[in-house]
Amino acid sequence: MGDTRDGSVTADQGNGESRRGLLKCMVWAGTGVLWTVSGGVPRSLLLGSAAAAAAPAGTLSFMQISDSHIGFSKEPNLDPTSTLQQAIDTIKAAPRRPAFMIHTGDISHLSKPGELDTAEQIIRTTGLDVHYVPDVMTDDGQTYRERFSPKSQTGWYSFDQGGVHFIGLVNVMNLKAGGLGLLGDAQLDWLRRDLEHRTSSTPIVVFAHIPLWSVYPEWGWGTDDGATALSYLKRFGSVTVLNGHIHQVAQKIEGSMSFYTAMSTAFPQPAPGTAANPGPMKVPADQLRSMLGIRTVNFVPGKSQLAVVDSKLST
Repeated sequence: MGDTRDGSVTADQGNGESRRGLLKCMVWAGTGVLWTVSGGVPRSLLLGSAAAAAAPAGTLSFMQISDSHIGFSKEPNLDPTSTLQQAIDTIKAAPRRPAFMIHTGDISHLSKPGELDTAEQIIRTTGLDVHYVPDVMTDDGQTYRERFSPKSQTGWYSFDQGGVHFIGLVNVMNLKAGGLGLLGDAQLDWLRRDLEHRTSSTPIVVFAHIPLWSVYPEWGWGTDDGATALSYLKRFGSVTVLNGHIHQVAQKIEGSMSFYTAMSTAFPQPAPGTAANPGPMKVPADQLRSMLGIRTVNFVPGKSQLAVVDSKLST
């Protein structure tokens, strides 16, 4: 990837990847992904698979869900509570218990207290520690921080677990409709200082709501100053960046950096450029759950490409 004049991140033609090739990588994905970190290399596993159950001792495993949109009540999903519940039930039934879970934004649809209560109550039944990042925040984020990020006055934070450094970022403040995400100078300075004393061999996992790389700027699917944040991460040998927002999985690997966006637990959105605008994509009710599922991305030693396995909520 390279930097554009507006600070976004684009595909590097030198690696042979074109925009068309990128869009082909954006396929329907899952309600939850089991991430494991072994030897500093994160990868994702299919819940319930033999690989997930037989992960080596000492492997750090964690879950990612995104865009539950509790309170949404239109086509194609009149009851996103039920699909969130199904995702959580899948996590609870996994043979290997993850260490914790992250939620990459759009917890509720309109940030109403009742919607947040419902989402929190369902997610809490996993019994896992949950690390959240916000979507668009009302009242300057005070309600969100009090409920989901009480230890951070800003909403961004970092923590260490299992030898991995995790960083939760906020790129939804001052967000305009259809506009790119923004981190801002204060957060970028904090990120630089958070990383500067860490060795380059430290595995890093960054998570935020809006993709840090330019997936499709025309729809606001990117972060305006994301390239600056990524420049601070280039010296590390293993960096994984996890996002939500676009309700489908796009994947990108550039050197030591791997980028993944997650599927919503509520509804699909169209692939970039295939509709006039982003938004809930209407599908027949009996097909909705066949468009929601679980995606596994595995790194296979000796292979130059990622191995991808998709599992649907229903066939």
